[in-house]
Amino acid sequence: MDAIEAALLRGDADYFTRKIPARPLTQFKELLKAEKGNTLAVAKRLGISRRQVERYLAGKAKTPRPQLRAALVREVTKVWQPRVKQAARKRAAASGGITVETRARFGYTAPVGTTDDPRERRLTVHLPPAYAERLFDAQQQGLGDQALRDIVAEGLQEIYFKDGGTRAGGLEVEMTDVRYFDVSF
Repeated sequence: MDAIEAALLRGDADYFTRKIPARPLTQFKELLKAEKGNTLAVAKRLGISRRQVERYLAGKAKTPRPQLRAALVREVTKVWQPRVKQAARKRAAASGGITVETRARFGYTAPVGTTDDPRERRLTVHLPPAYAERLFDAQQQGLGDQALRDIVAEGLQEIYFKDGGTRAGGLEVEMTDVRYFDVSF
């Protein structure tokens, strides 16, 4: 999973009113409910066979291997408490915005005579609701990590590097080599 999408899922988890189920059988049942009873769709989400999903649901298989365990937690987190997640995202996109914390390499396209060498920075910046809305919409549409990264880079460019339009008029920022990324809203 890509860094920004994983961070958005962690941000969603901060708003859960109940913990996700711990037992594999309950996790399989939650995924089955989310997929409206389609065991093939559950199998595709987890990267296993349909028959294996059926074995877990029937109670014939009980202890998933670590890779499957991680996939179960990741996928259940995606579908757990959708209305709670939607409300939190709606608040962030309407009025609160998001806070981004990252350690990444930032490169610049700037006027002649200024430095454009990329360098690693650790930033914690609050982005306004418009960027939160764009980020959530892009994730909802299934756009890849690069599209999400471009939205975040544009937000950091406008808010941090250009200081809301008061300096560095021709500066364009590119974010690469993301070592760490976290988001809260």
